Amino acid sequence: MISDLYSGPILDAAAGIPPARRLEAPDASAKKVSRVCGSEVEVDVRMEDGVVVDFGMTARACALGQAAASLVAQNVIGVTAEELLVLRDEMRAMLKGNGPPPSGERWRGLAALEAIRDYPQRHASTMLVFEAVADCLTQLGFQRENA
Repeated sequence: MISDLYSGPILDAAAGIPPARRLEAPDASAKKVSRVCGSEVEVDVRMEDGVVVDFGMTARACALGQAAASLVAQNVIGVTAEELLVLRDEMRAMLKGNGPPPSGERWRGLAALEAIRDYPQRHASTMLVFEAVADCLTQLGFQRENA
């Protein structure tokens, strides 16, 4: 049911998105755009020893894209590159492969996005932030160790 897509937790996450901010000297930047709806997310990351130490983002996206971007932006500082690559794969598996929500206390809020699974046309906008972060990590030479 479409109302599942716009549940309280999803709307709360979208409304709680941090103010747009770009980094002056990021280690990597990436922009992802949904061809389906035109939503776009741009991210900047700064890393030290494989850990995110600063994060900037602008999100011009639908409520679902904003909710995902918000939850990532609120929790990304202090996260390793490996964990973020796993997170992207867990989100993809949750939406496209009927997998469970991402694991771990830090990412528990992403379980609210599980309802999007039944709406494939909404997957692209939801995945924008995860794909943009993974693109940044790839630019910096990171890859999944056990992929």
